[in-house]
Amino acid sequence: MRKLTRILPVDAEGLATAAALLRAGWLVAFPTETVYGLGGSALDEAAVARIFAAKGRPAEDPLIVHLADVAELPRVTAGLPVAAMLLAEAFWPGPLTLIVPRGPDLPLAVTAGRPTVAVRIPAHPVARALLREAGLPIAAPSANRFGYTSPTTAAHVLADLDGRIEAILDGGPTTIGVESTVLDLTTPIPTLLRPGGVSLEALRDRLGPVLVGQRQPTGVGTGLASPGLLERHYAPVTPLWFVRGSPAAMQSWLRERVCAELALGHRVGLLVPDEDAAALADLEVDCEPLGPAGDVSQIARNLYAALRALDQRQPTLILARDLGALGLALAIRDRLTRAAAGRVVELEPMLGT
Repeated sequence: MRKLTRILPVDAEGLATAAALLRAGWLVAFPTETVYGLGGSALDEAAVARIFAAKGRPAEDPLIVHLADVAELPRVTAGLPVAAMLLAEAFWPGPLTLIVPRGPDLPLAVTAGRPTVAVRIPAHPVARALLREAGLPIAAPSANRFGYTSPTTAAHVLADLDGRIEAILDGGPTTIGVESTVLDLTTPIPTLLRPGGVSLEALRDRLGPVLVGQRQPTGVGTGLASPGLLERHYAPVTPLWFVRGSPAAMQSWLRERVCAELALGHRVGLLVPDEDAAALADLEVDCEPLGPAGDVSQIARNLYAALRALDQRQPTLILARDLGALGLALAIRDRLTRAAAGRVVELEPMLGT
């Protein structure tokens, strides 16, 4: 008989059960403020191997280690840069992951064989309670099949991983909706590897210069510097096209593309702000409005759930548009660019920078 994944309530008994499973080397999904994470003991090689197997994750993609508080950093790190504590004071607990030198007790599988480790202290009360109860650093990538759309509810996790993990702590929908910012502090100038819940502007206000880039592996068998750097990631099964440009140009392109696809007998899904949904309401499309274009926080919170809902209805293709590069919009741009896996249409002039 196929093993079923347990759904645990967020109460004292549920947290105690989840923590006991983690200490025993098993896997538990839990909510963070960003997305649901698939947790296993970061100090247990067998548990780490189970994370990779459950997700179908390649060994070269490192995991983020979640900690209950700053006092636990010496368990998994060594020789912290001065900037790490400055950022910890400003942004932890919260959606910021720091790349720092790894400690000797951490299995190499966690870091994809690299001498660095990605660490963060989540802000979600359930995540923090679980970390305290377990008494462990917890390695936790997003709780979904590798490369596909991240989960923001327990139901999303169950749809992807039922029978592959032991339990899910159901803490309701996540509040930010896209993954954490990843900042590499082992480079001469701090380098943003993945935009997320802490904006590039906020990091520069605190640190001064911050580069934007993605350091790739330098040798055969070398792991990625950070999660979320692959060209195709966060993607639905349905082909997704992502258009970038001015709002007027994008809306015009969407209308033309929808009409062309409908003429071919195709079913079109739209993943757009409310304003575009209203402007294109005369077209026979399957639309998931994300919220007002000016409210990027709401759009980020709705993004993955809407993308999953469209994907489940199996349109021929999905069309999405850019929101610019300021604040959280940069993270949304990053996720949709990777979800499009090369199907990006550039219009002029561009929106944002």
